Amino acid sequence: MHELSIVEALIEQVELEVDRAGETGRVARLDLVIGRLSGVNTDSIRFAFQMLAAGTRAEGAELAITEPKPTCVCRTCGARSEIEELVAACPRCGNRDVFLEGGQELLLESIELVD
Repeated sequence: MHELSIVEALIEQVELEVDRAGETGRVARLDLVIGRLSGVNTDSIRFAFQMLAAGTRAEGAELAITEPKPTCVCRTCGARSEIEELVAACPRCGNRDVFLEGGQELLLESIELVD
């Protein structure tokens, strides 16, 4: 489960960012962006976070996760289609000359501290 190592790195990054900002408070909320095609399971992230945040300033923090969908862009017909899963052809015209935008993000968007 690679989500454990992702959460370890997340907590380390949060600690670094809070220290860099010169803050000493505890973390109230973390906002994450995890794209649907990132290969990361959000339920596993939540579980690992509960386990690994214990004893850190992120312990008890709310974990808010946004899961953006990717967009399939067809080079033939120009269609831009939001998709649920990986596709090999344009959902509109069936042509295979497509590329995907987004949906692969793995980003710590914001850290909210307790006042």
